[in-house]
Amino acid sequence: METFLPVCSPLLDGNELAYVSEAVASGWISSSGKYVGEFEKAFAAYCGVKEGIAVCNGTAALHLALVALGVGPGDEVIIPDFTMASSAFAVCYTGARPVFVDSDPETWNMNPSLLEAKITPLTRAIMPVHIFGNPCAMREIAAIADRHRLALVEDAAEAHGAELEGIKTGAWSQLAAFSFFANKNITMGEGGIVLTSDPKLAEACRYYKNICFPPNAPRTYLHHDIGFNYRLSNLHAALGLAQVERADYYRNLRIRNGLLYRQYLSMVPGVVLQKDQPGGKNVFWMNGLCIRPAEYGRSRDELVAYLRSRQVETRLFFQGMHRQPSLSKYGCDCSGSYPLSDFLADNGFYLPSGSGLTEEDIDRVCSLIAGFRRG
Repeated sequence: METFLPVCSPLLDGNELAYVSEAVASGWISSSGKYVGEFEKAFAAYCGVKEGIAVCNGTAALHLALVALGVGPGDEVIIPDFTMASSAFAVCYTGARPVFVDSDPETWNMNPSLLEAKITPLTRAIMPVHIFGNPCAMREIAAIADRHRLALVEDAAEAHGAELEGIKTGAWSQLAAFSFFANKNITMGEGGIVLTSDPKLAEACRYYKNICFPPNAPRTYLHHDIGFNYRLSNLHAALGLAQVERADYYRNLRIRNGLLYRQYLSMVPGVVLQKDQPGGKNVFWMNGLCIRPAEYGRSRDELVAYLRSRQVETRLFFQGMHRQPSLSKYGCDCSGSYPLSDFLADNGFYLPSGSGLTEEDIDRVCSLIAGFRRG
């Protein structure tokens, strides 16, 4: 019987149990314990940013970042068409409208050459997403944002520790949002954080995340604005702090896995792999590939079914935002052509990518892919 390979399992081999146990023993299990602040400082410092505001998940972090910028009804926020729906939904929560840009054919990130055509008088911000841990072309995107006086928010949910020109993701923009879901390179099961080096934006995030209680004043229970209950628990932060202590270790494991997949799959006809952003350090949150059926001899869905039969779990790629019934219903412009996004959605999937994979695991998966090809 072949061993089951899950698509991604967390690796918890540091101080996680010790810190969570201490949090339980102390009685501080909600959002007021010491680990919340320690985690915020540690992760912000790791990314080279001054302030971190911990929240309950990555989608909440994106929403909070947009709220802090004042994005609201009547505004537009430009996002990649190929991304997780959370990116678009966070824009919708503010009452603004997401506007979509197709992917770069090599990096699969937002294509900067298509960006300016989507800017209108209603555009308030640009939100690039570092797809699968591959940093975006932030130099070009930031220059466009500056030229048009637009805010820049990084959706770095998939890119913990990724770098471009030696600068980590999260440090390229006014605000950035990360997720710490169970499959992320750094995890706490559920959780998120907003990063910024602007003290006013940090204060706004802290204000709105906690039902608009003033961060540094006594609670009178008079609420002057509509806020959100986006607090992170001390238990989750304890897990997160232990993970940040070993952030580079986990990053290096993912990079090793990604390079091994590339080594084994790069010569298989019909297999298309994501290419790194020039000057970037990809951290391979997920190891994705696309199938060109004419060259591979079989479809993506046939290969996925075969891998499942051999105890290898996979996940299909995101569907493009222009295909989402929810966004069309919301009032987004889902017309237009997004050929790269469509290609990725129709032909792409990702392989087991957890930090704890062995080289033998990766060799097994790649051998199955190579051996299933018909040609």
